[in-house]
Amino acid sequence: MSYVLCHMKIAIDITPIKGSLHGHKVRGVGFYLNYLKRALLTYFPEHTYHFFSQGEAIPDNTDIVHYPYFEPFSITLPLFEKHKRVITVHDLTPVVFPQHFPAGIKGTLRWQLQRFNLQRSDGIITDSFASQKDIVRIAGIKKEKVSVAYLAGAEEFRRLKTYDRGRKTLTEKYHLPEKFVLYVGDVTWNKNVPRLVKAIKEADLPLVMVGKTLVEKNYDRTNPWNKDLAEVQDLVKGDSRILRLGFVPTEDLVLLYNCASVFVFPSVYEGFGLPIVEAMQSGCPTIITKESCMPEVGGDAVYYVDGYDTQSLAKGIKEVFFNETLQNELSKKGLEQAKKFSWKKTAEETIEAYKKAL
Repeated sequence: MSYVLCHMKIAIDITPIKGSLHGHKVRGVGFYLNYLKRALLTYFPEHTYHFFSQGEAIPDNTDIVHYPYFEPFSITLPLFEKHKRVITVHDLTPVVFPQHFPAGIKGTLRWQLQRFNLQRSDGIITDSFASQKDIVRIAGIKKEKVSVAYLAGAEEFRRLKTYDRGRKTLTEKYHLPEKFVLYVGDVTWNKNVPRLVKAIKEADLPLVMVGKTLVEKNYDRTNPWNKDLAEVQDLVKGDSRILRLGFVPTEDLVLLYNCASVFVFPSVYEGFGLPIVEAMQSGCPTIITKESCMPEVGGDAVYYVDGYDTQSLAKGIKEVFFNETLQNELSKKGLEQAKKFSWKKTAEETIEAYKKAL
């Protein structure tokens, strides 16, 4: 559906990239905001954009205000808004699985307020059709009001033609094994990391793990939200097959995707699953589960396993790790599948959502 509207005055809340909000989410939300901002200015310069932070005034003649981040258990939206507004809800993971992400009394009250704000909005943007379904079901919002705009990987992620020198430097820097399985991501319940570690032990293969949270020391081990992190840290203790690198710079991550024998993303719930696209874009053979939005992103270019079954995970990892023909096939298919996602497309779908809300 196309909406005819020649010129819009758009205000976008960029509080997260000014560093004053939700530090723990900065990489995800910050990445989305930076790339969306760039794509809108590049591909739709005919509109007027005003970028603001929380507390700053929004021009009176603004047509639409976009709040590009949402937390169910924190107040991220103003209660009153005189302009029409669109909200990006990447996913509702904590509300979909309340048994794994207890909200507490304050969190529950904040969610009621946040949900009320969502219901009053003029439009919602989300990352996948799986997420759209959950927003409609859980927040009680009409499907027509929720637009889907797929995300895309950063252009840095690509298949490197020659990377022998880079590989040597990387191997020395991180003490990498010659062949390894790669995981990139967080360690919350939905990421399913304890099961991945158990599967790796069963398959007896080297695993390289990237993610800031993986090496965190100062956190509350008694908090149910940190249960999986504590379990993973206990599981990997003293196991020389498993390397936790923590946060790595983008250029190193590009090389890691290129050097890995296989990338495994065992998550059982995502709004989108950006590392899947990053891996495919880099030509890395990829293993994912069939849960939530994962098949939307992976299509037929990935190897599927049962995320709730350690044996299935171990079997799948071994199957891809030791089969070069399969690796080449997945690599080729992944490079093609990754082309379906671009920031130009994300910007187009975002602009459509603005017009629809107006």
